[in-house]
Order: sequence, then C-alpha cells, then structure tokens
Amino acid sequence: MRGTTVGQAAEREDLLAAAVVEAVQGTNAYAGSIFLRSRDRRSIVLAATCGVPPSLLGSWRLISVSSPIPVAVAYKSGRTVHLANADETMRRYPQLAVALPYAFGSCSVPMEAGGERFGSLAIVWPASPGSEGLSKAQRRHLRSVASRLGNCLAAMRERTGDPVECGPRTVPVETPAPSAAAVRVGLFDWDVGSGTFSMDDALCAIFGLDPDAFDGRVETLASCLHPGDRAAFRACARDAADEGRIIAHRMRVRDHSDGRGGYRAVELWGRAPEADDPRPGTRLVGAVVDARAGTVAVAAVERLPDGLFSLAPDGRVTYANHSALRLLDVSADEVLGRFLWDVLPWLSDPGVEYRYRSAMISQTPSSFLASRSPDQWLAFSLHPRADGVTGWVVPATCAPVAAAVPAPPVTAVPAAAPARLGAMYHVLQLSSALTEAVTTRHVCDVVSDQLLPAFGGQQMAIYEVHSGTMHLLHHTGRHEKFLDWLEGVPLHARLPGTETLTSGAPLFIESQQDLARGYPGIPMGEVSSWAYLPLFASGRPVGTCVLGFDEIHHFTEKDRGVLTALAGLIAQALERARLYDSEFAVAHGLQQALLPHRLPTVPGIRTVARYLPATSGMDIGGDWYDVIPSHSGARLVMGDVEGHSIAAAATMAQLRSAVRAFAAAGDTPGDMMAGVNRTLIDLDSNLLASCCYIHLEPHGRHACAVTAGHPPPLLRRPDGTTDVLDLDVGPVLGVDHASAYAQTRIALPPGSVLALYTDGLVEEPGIDIDVGIDRLRASLAHTRAGSLDELADRILHNARGSPYRADDIALLLTEHGADLDPHHTSRRPWGDR
Repeated sequence: MRGTTVGQAAEREDLLAAAVVEAVQGTNAYAGSIFLRSRDRRSIVLAATCGVPPSLLGSWRLISVSSPIPVAVAYKSGRTVHLANADETMRRYPQLAVALPYAFGSCSVPMEAGGERFGSLAIVWPASPGSEGLSKAQRRHLRSVASRLGNCLAAMRERTGDPVECGPRTVPVETPAPSAAAVRVGLFDWDVGSGTFSMDDALCAIFGLDPDAFDGRVETLASCLHPGDRAAFRACARDAADEGRIIAHRMRVRDHSDGRGGYRAVELWGRAPEADDPRPGTRLVGAVVDARAGTVAVAAVERLPDGLFSLAPDGRVTYANHSALRLLDVSADEVLGRFLWDVLPWLSDPGVEYRYRSAMISQTPSSFLASRSPDQWLAFSLHPRADGVTGWVVPATCAPVAAAVPAPPVTAVPAAAPARLGAMYHVLQLSSALTEAVTTRHVCDVVSDQLLPAFGGQQMAIYEVHSGTMHLLHHTGRHEKFLDWLEGVPLHARLPGTETLTSGAPLFIESQQDLARGYPGIPMGEVSSWAYLPLFASGRPVGTCVLGFDEIHHFTEKDRGVLTALAGLIAQALERARLYDSEFAVAHGLQQALLPHRLPTVPGIRTVARYLPATSGMDIGGDWYDVIPSHSGARLVMGDVEGHSIAAAATMAQLRSAVRAFAAAGDTPGDMMAGVNRTLIDLDSNLLASCCYIHLEPHGRHACAVTAGHPPPLLRRPDGTTDVLDLDVGPVLGVDHASAYAQTRIALPPGSVLALYTDGLVEEPGIDIDVGIDRLRASLAHTRAGSLDELADRILHNARGSPYRADDIALLLTEHGADLDPHHTSRRPWGDR
C-alpha cells in the first residue's frame, strides 16, 4: 500500500474485515469479498474476504473496471447488482456464468462517500433454480454496510492521508468461515501457595462447574478429577513450582455429557509467570486442553473401511484417513497441504477441480468417477460447508452415492500440467470482449483493460508491422517513452520486439539483468520485467504486444501458456479491426458528404451543430440535421432513419432532399411533414423515420413546430429555466399514407436557445428514455459556456468522452434573438471515432 503507514494499513484492514463479516452474517450468505480501487483506477483489487479464500477467486483478484463482472459493474455504475440465481446470472452476465457455471446467487454494491467511489462489496449464497435471492431488508443491510464502510474510509483518508487504493500485489485480509471447534481450551491462574484457583468460563465448562458457583478453591477442582489422578495433579503443581512449567500432563475429568458419569482425558499445560511476582515459585498460569471431540472423531474415521478426507476452503488436503491414503496410493506426507489434482496425475483433469469449485461455490454436494488405472475406478463424493469440504472415496463398485448423484466420469489424462480454470477464464473473458471490439482503437483498449489487471502489469504497448518496420499503434502506462526505441525498427533487427516475430515464439524477460545479457546496450527505462508476445494472423506477422512490469515479475508456466494463447486472439482481432477501419473511413466519408458542411447565415439566428457517429457496428446511420433559410425565416430540421446501413444513409439523403423541396414550395410545417411521410412510403424502403421540424421567425417571438415520433425539443429561456416542449406528436414517418401532423405554436423569447437532437444522445440501455431527456434538459439548463459552440461541446462532453457509442448522435442548437450577429456562421466539426 504505497503512501500508507503500518498503522494506517492495520486500521484499514480492521475496517474491511469487520465490514465483510457483518455483510455475510447479516444476509445469511456463506462468503463475501471487498474490492478497492487500484492506483491507476483502471481496475479493482481484492482487499478482504470472509468465508472464501482468495485462491478460490482465482482470476478475480484483479478485475478491470470495464469487465462485465457484477462487482466491477457495481463499482463503475454506482448501482446494486443483485443476481438471485444461476439463471439470472446467465441471462444478465453470460461471461460470468460461462466461467463459473455453478448454482449460486450474488449481490454486489458500491462503497462510496461524498460522491467518491472507493470500491465494491459482494456476497455469495447457494441458490437453487427459481430462488428469489436476497430480501429487500437484506439488500438494505448490505447497502448500509457498504455505505458505512465508505464513510469510514473517507474519514480515515481525511484524517491520515491514506489514499484508499491497492496495488496489484496487495495481500487480501482473510476471515475464515466459522466452524465447529474440535478442541476446547480453558485458561487458569493458580496460586499454589494459597490454593486459590481462578479460571475462565471455558475451563469451568470442561470441568462441569458453574462459573458463578465455583468457590475458587483447588480442592473443588480436584474433586472433578478421577480419584486416581488427584495425587498426580497436586504433585505436578509442586514440580512446576520448582521447574517453572507443566508440559502436557494428562488427567481424567468427570464427563457429564453422556449422563453415565464416566471420565474423559484432558491435558494440563502451564508455566510460572515472569519474575515480577514477589513470591517466585508459588504461581502458575496456563491452559487445560480438551481434545476429546477431535481425537474421538479421528479414531472413529480411521476405523472406517471407506476413504474419507477433508479439504480446506482453498482445496488443499487437511486430513485423509488410512483407507483414503490406501485407495489413492499416496502417503500422508505427499498429500497433506497440497491439492489432490497436483499430487495425483490421474486426478489432474480440470474436471476434478471443477467439481470441487462447484461444491464450494454452490454449497451443494458433487460427485464424480475417476480412473486410477484402466481396471480400477474410484467414486468420489464431495460434501461442502463454508469452512471446507468433506470427501468420500470408495471403489466404484461400492458407490451408492455416486449412483444417487450421477456425474460424468473424469478419465485418466497424461501427467502434463493441466489447464486451470483461472486460465480458462482469461481466455473466455478476452475472447468475449474482443468479439465486441470492431475498431483498432477499441481492440487496443480491450486488450489493455483485460491484460494489465489480470497479470499485474503497468505498461502495455502494441506495435504493428507496416512496410517491414515496427510502428507504435497503442500505449498504456505512465512511462511515456516505454519502448520508444522500437519505433521504425526493421523486422530483421536483433531486438526482443522483432525477434519474437521472426522466431514466432514469445519472450519472457524477468529482470533487467536478463535483458542486458541477451541484448547488451538496449535501453532499460524504469521497467523491470517484460513479456513480448508475437501477433500472427493467417500466418502473417501483424505486430508485437509488449507487457511491462515496474517490479520484477516471475512468469509461471500458467502465465506463459495463457499469454501465448491470448496473443493469437489479439492478432486475429487486430487484423479484423484494421479491415474494418479502412471500410469505416470510406463509409463515413460518404455519410459526411450527405450532411451539410456549413450552416447558413440567417439574420437574428445563430446555429451550431454536432454529429458523433456510432463506434459500434459495421455500418453508417441515418441521422441528419439541416438549417434551411427562407424569405420568411429559417427551418430547423432533425431526423433519424432507423437502422445502420447504406440503405439507411441513402434514405436519409432522399428525405433531406424531400424536406428541402417541400420547404421551398412554401408548404406549412404540417403539410411538409405529411408530404415527407408519403415520399418515404413511395420509396418502398421498408424503413421508418422520425423527424422534428421547426419554422422560426427571426425577428418574431414565436415558432411553429411539428414532430413525427421524434424526441421533443428543449427550450432554454434567457433566465436559464429549461423545459421539454410539449408538442402534438404525430406518427413516425413511413407507416400510413393518410397520417396527419398537427402544428404547435411555441413562444421564443429573445436570447432563448432551442435544442434539437436524436435519440442516441438520450438513450441508455435499461433506462427509460424520459430519464435521458430530463438529464439532457438539466445539462442544458446548468451548463455555462461563453459561446454556443462551447455550449454544444460541453453538452456532448460525456458522449464524446466515451470511446464506445451504440448509436449516432446529432445535436442542433439555435439561439434566437434580433441582436445576434447576422454574419455569424458555424462550421460543423466531424466527430472523432
């Protein structure tokens, strides 16, 4: 935690641990996690867990904020993401469901305070099909916990300067799931000289004494022991006074639990306190350990002919009885503390790990068959709880549980290192994101958003091959001169960025010393480790993707395998995107030619327009705007033909011409709209369109408006009040020859501003369009600008700032007033893709 002292880190960890435990306990979930923002704000980092070990989260320890993962969506959007069951998860977040195809529900909420977002909190619970998930009260509880944590983190940052952020190598705070204690421990303080004995409630329970009734006398305690052990008990106290300690003195205490009055064994441990007692050798402090439950359980399990074993929540073996070791053909030393699928080659199939994860995450039993040898099959059954998994293994011929819970067999595989589920997630996540990336810029952004958080890198550069030399295509990171020396280098140069292409093999360089040995004199910069990934598509070199790490990074076999696989996906996506970019430039050049390049000068009126094409999809849209001057003022036009295609653009051009023709003929706004409607139907394009048309009187105080299914215009008055104009809305164009369009007269005080726009500016998936229109109204009302051009730019700031737009955006602002400069013109700038 850079910039954080040890004390601040401890305070933050205590806050996170308390919050995640409260979240889990208050919702009856079995696991929870807290993610904090990264230093570069590009990802969120796992900071605390309860009931689930960080290793079980695998690739979700660092998550890009742009990932379609609920905890990242909650952080980015500031909204609660509640997924009641696996069906809802598949419907809303299919990428998550593919990577974790288990029966669970989840709820993710943001942690924020004062408009600043620090991270997000998520909980998980087992969910059967059709379950409704958390109640409203439980969701309120979760949001309340997240809100209080956000306020505490904000107050801590204000008080201590802690930035409340995490680095990629942050070690998360872990709170294990509660489990039944196999061992009871009671504490005591024994004054041997006076015979007084003080003990806690746990020790009273072990001896079967009422804490409130215990008289503090050692004789009372001794009366609870087996008569044969009382003398030895007193003798060990005298010996401890001389030697200073008692080590594992066994004695029998009366057992009241079974009602038969028997005895059970306990152990006494003690020592003399430090030499600050004025009477050395007369006092003992220590503990009595009652391990009966654990030892009895172990003895019972060891007597069973079936194999039983226990897995920790992260999947490591914590216990295996003799029968399990015999069936698996391993020793306790070989398997304890390790994963079964790492120790036993015949269990290294990813399906075994899948079954374990399925049991832990869905908290439902899971079973499978595995072949130890061609003629020996074993039946495994896994029974989970939040604190771990109990496993059962028997020869397959004696497998009633396996028969009751059918599962596909896991067949034997070679001993080579298997693909892990975390690696599979990386491939699924990046390949899914790349299918939605159509431009080169979008592909590069997706790659940096996914690779850097997943592998903990800080720098990324993509160089493309053009005319046999390397050229920078994209760079992410704070080191601006990262790999500048690779620019313009020919492919035959002996450098890591080119040799990876000529050899076709990736290069993983873990230190500056390794780089200097392999490439003497090469610039180092501030990077400590590098991964050079060759990008090939259709057998042709496309370029090189380079990851940089500020600190030394050791590339595991898993890292190398996953990055090599991902390089192929990146290359194919880049090749496809480069083809799209060239087609996009041609198509949008055509669209640009169809729109007015310069808005006309109209006395008493000032106009500006902005157009932003969509960045998703392979075709051009049908949005258009126009300003038509006439002897009686000016006509403002805003229209939108449905769809994104050459046909939509062609229809747009024809409608624009039709509007101009009817306007030149002097038709009223209503007649003009009816004529355009008939024209669209006669074109037989099978397309619909919306349109808004306003006739302005430049020196008057009124206008006449008509609309055909188009979003309503906005009017900002000179005092700043802004309204959505209530017009008579006619049917969309292209439906019925007989459609009529009523006109609405609107008042325009001098100095007022009219805003016409297309739905791409106000539509957002999952949100009612009226909400988007009201947001635009508020933006127009409260945005301050020195000119109409600046006002348009500021209104479009959020849309322009987004690299991905699902629809085209057109905006036409008109300032009305007799004192405006009649010679003012405004040129429409084309939006950057």
